[in-house]
Amino acid sequence: MTIIQVSNLQKSFGQLSVLKNITFDVKKNDVIAVIGPSGSGKSTMLRSIIHLEKVDNGSIRINEDDLVKNGIYPNDRKIKQITHKMGMVFQHFNLFPHLTVKENLEIAPLVVQSEKIEIVRKRSTEVLEKVGLSDKANVFPAKLSGGQKQRVAIARALMMNPDILLFDEPTSALDPELTGEVLKVMKILAQEHMTMIVVTHEMGFAKEVANRILFMDNGEIVESGSPEQLFSNPKNERTKSFLTKAYQ
Repeated sequence: MTIIQVSNLQKSFGQLSVLKNITFDVKKNDVIAVIGPSGSGKSTMLRSIIHLEKVDNGSIRINEDDLVKNGIYPNDRKIKQITHKMGMVFQHFNLFPHLTVKENLEIAPLVVQSEKIEIVRKRSTEVLEKVGLSDKANVFPAKLSGGQKQRVAIARALMMNPDILLFDEPTSALDPELTGEVLKVMKILAQEHMTMIVVTHEMGFAKEVANRILFMDNGEIVESGSPEQLFSNPKNERTKSFLTKAYQ
């Protein structure tokens, strides 16, 4: 079952064309890793799917609803309704420093969703256990390591019960020794069949966890395929060159 369809996506910032006819689809339970050099349009493409960027042309269809069709968007209420079941984890955590870990998790369901407090508290306890941070519930973000902050950010996204999770280079701001604890949580989510699109520089993670790889360069999807095909036998010269440098 296809839950995201992206067709001929185009986006420019002034004279700079950052997305050029991007087309791909995502099936339920897919884990798609998006790789490629910096500046290739990966983050812009991801942000467009959750409407943090508006595209100039093209279409994005989420769960049979058009987020944008041929460059035309519906009203704000419809956009919120469509993006509601997606969560996004950013490179730089974006936690509220004045709230405890538990409060960071609970604020959106309580304020945005108007959920009952006892339901939200039960869920935050379960989600913190899932990401291995039950003992940090009442700690403020300043007392956490980078890896712990990113796991809180993942937990916060899970609090909204998303159907789809988007990750924008979730480990690139972390020291190498902290990267593993975040990737471990993401692997658990993949094993639980969460649909995920992950922009990443972690080639090992992409190879092990993703079922499909998109290689982007210069605003285009240059090549896509299974990890086995793309890492072992890339067809495009740009893909070969990138992977050679990535594994040096």
